[in-house]
Amino acid sequence: MEINECIKFAKENPACFLATCENNQPRVRGLLMWFADHSGFYFAILSTKNMSSQLHQNPKVEICFYNNPADIANAKSMRINGKIEFLDDPDLKLKAYEERKFLDQIVGKSVEPYLEIIRIKSGDAHFWTMADVMREQELEHLKF
Repeated sequence: MEINECIKFAKENPACFLATCENNQPRVRGLLMWFADHSGFYFAILSTKNMSSQLHQNPKVEICFYNNPADIANAKSMRINGKIEFLDDPDLKLKAYEERKFLDQIVGKSVEPYLEIIRIKSGDAHFWTMADVMREQELEHLKF
């Protein structure tokens, strides 16, 4: 397995589930990945969300991307675990805001001051399919 397979799968299936931990209690929510490349998996989140404070307290996460096929026999998921980095990059933040301006009308004010860019730069990734039901311990993992 190579990182290019992981990037491709994430780009094709950007809706994912991100798990954080708060007071020893897992918290999972759906999220859209912003983009992925060889420097990591990027997300734009809002600082007002509980997820942001959870990530500031504990940056360890697991993300699950899923292809959601019409036929469950073709189901495939990719799990990634690692640590979130908060990026202080004005250019990335502006780009994320430009792509999310529609949120301003929904919430009634600009979300720009609340945007945070997070990235998983390194971690562990593996794929799972229905054929793997009985062989989870044998799955190939990629450290990136």
